[in-house]
Amino acid sequence: MTRYLTLLFFLLTIGTQAFGQNYYWIAFSDKNETEYSLSSPGAYLSERAIQRRTQQNIPIDSLDLPVNKTYIDSVLTLDVTFVHSSKWLNGITVKTEIDSLDTLLLPWTFIIEVQKTKPAVITKSAADKFAEESFSEADPIDTSLYGASVHQVGMMEGQFLHNQGYKGEGLQIAVLDGGFESADTLPALDSLWANNQILGTRDFVDPQSDFFSTNYHGMSVLSCMGGNYSGKLIGTAPKASYWLLRAEDDDTEYIVEEDNWAAAAEFADSVGADIINSSLGYFMFDDPKTDHTYADMDGKTTRITRAANIAASRGMLVFASAGNERNDSWFRIIAPSDGTGVIGVGAVDQNLVPANFSSAGPAADGAIKPNLAAMGYRSIAQLRNGVIGQINGTSFSSPILAGMAACLWQRFPEKSALEIKDALEKSGSKYLSPDSLVGYGIPNMRLAAEILDPLSANIVETNKRWKVFPNPVSDFLVLEHSGTIHSSEIQLELYTIDGRLKKHWLYPATQRIVLNNWTAMEIGIYVLRISTASGTESVKVNKIR
Repeated sequence: MTRYLTLLFFLLTIGTQAFGQNYYWIAFSDKNETEYSLSSPGAYLSERAIQRRTQQNIPIDSLDLPVNKTYIDSVLTLDVTFVHSSKWLNGITVKTEIDSLDTLLLPWTFIIEVQKTKPAVITKSAADKFAEESFSEADPIDTSLYGASVHQVGMMEGQFLHNQGYKGEGLQIAVLDGGFESADTLPALDSLWANNQILGTRDFVDPQSDFFSTNYHGMSVLSCMGGNYSGKLIGTAPKASYWLLRAEDDDTEYIVEEDNWAAAAEFADSVGADIINSSLGYFMFDDPKTDHTYADMDGKTTRITRAANIAASRGMLVFASAGNERNDSWFRIIAPSDGTGVIGVGAVDQNLVPANFSSAGPAADGAIKPNLAAMGYRSIAQLRNGVIGQINGTSFSSPILAGMAACLWQRFPEKSALEIKDALEKSGSKYLSPDSLVGYGIPNMRLAAEILDPLSANIVETNKRWKVFPNPVSDFLVLEHSGTIHSSEIQLELYTIDGRLKKHWLYPATQRIVLNNWTAMEIGIYVLRISTASGTESVKVNKIR
């Protein structure tokens, strides 16, 4: 019976598609004679969006003006239906049964481009767009709060911000994704609803959809940021507020989805969101004529990347998954993670090793991409079956980092998006030697805070008077103090990057300590905390063979 119903649904779907409509992107030449004014932005931007620009000294310009209504109305005199517009790219998307709309419209002087973005008779995408994501119940980790999610927070030293009460409160994150199945009922997300942290939903693919019966993907992405399930999953920004925006049609892959994305990003800007997370990306389509090339990944070419760059120029932080393509022929990053203003995010495992599927950079113009990396292999998330479990993909490293950025921005609300982005990159584990797999590496929230405000960070840590070498370390580590030690004893604590205590030593006051037997230690990054009566210093130690 199940097989029969599935087949019947498939036949009915194909039958409906055969009589579907074509989607077209139509770009206009200008915004002349618009009814809107730069001096009255309240007509098209929320007060919060205006404040974001004012605080970061970003002028309101012609990109903010809505598309010319006269031009739209002229197109709608034809047998077409308006879908949505893009003021940033100055165009609209329409649907129609007309098969060659370009021949009708291109002679019009105010139209500069017409592209069919989805045909009436569609071909189902053969590829599983989420093929690199797998699911399993997580192995338990003995922790009273974070549960198995301790690694994805701890590798960025996110607890440094969480422990001070910075959990994203007051920040708005727009989640652009493919669907939010059961996000209104699953346990890891219930506090978002109880505390009114879900600000609204919008479907840019099908406004008539049953929103919480769409694809699960965005729900799991949301849980990496907003999840709050004590002992199992604490997201990186459990106190932030969220806009849930569906821009991806998971059944097919057509370039119209880039236009959906642009419309969703503009909505996020207009309502005043601070951060965009996009666990979506594009390079090949069901219509090969619209496929991108690697040369298009130059940070400024594709429509979705251009829109993402403009979003960043409006004072938002824009995070985008680098892609899961390194095991496939494409290999490289995908749009919009290539954007010059976008923070493209790669994936690592809990040992900071790049995931084998995580798309490689650089951008086609040679720019460092991805910008940063976070945990995207065996990330902990809310799964569609109600289980808190493991999930793979740069789709999850991106929100994990985006949520952490919200906490950092909450700590430094006076800073601009560019300053937050710069601090994240400079705090990266590979900032001095970036590569094509993780870019500047895994950011560290304590170091990022120190970069943004050295004075406040020095209250937490004393002046660096301990010299620690050799670093990287193989078999022994030497600690030398440069002055007088005003303490009777020295306490040493060695932590894993996710905050677990590995070793503890207590020495009488001395200016030189040698720690032997490092050959038995596992390879990886550790934090050595040196405490005396005068204060505490922390040093990152890289254990190699």
